[in-house]
Amino acid sequence: MSPEHDRRLLECGFGLTTAVSRATARADQLSSKEIRAAAAQLEQKIQRYAPRFVAFLGKIALAEISGKRDIRWGLQTGSFGGARVWVLPNPSGLNRSFDFDALVAAYRELRVAAAC
Repeated sequence: MSPEHDRRLLECGFGLTTAVSRATARADQLSSKEIRAAAAQLEQKIQRYAPRFVAFLGKIALAEISGKRDIRWGLQTGSFGGARVWVLPNPSGLNRSFDFDALVAAYRELRVAAAC
């Protein structure tokens, strides 16, 4: 899907947003307090737009919001704002834990699950 068609994401049951509205270069620049403070507003946004899936890029935000530390990659057992939760590796060039093929495989799993 090209950027000019990004509004179509909601038709497919997806949405793009941020957990915390302040821009940062890295996730570790957000404090636990900031993430937890933004959780209610994020959940309301998810409830309002009702995507089938919400994908967190990286584990930090979901761990802070949920209070769980044993977050695994992929589909989670719980929901958030009524949406099924998926955790994907951040595609940032700063993320050296996943090579290109591993990133593609992780994102493909979500695409197949959503089947849009």
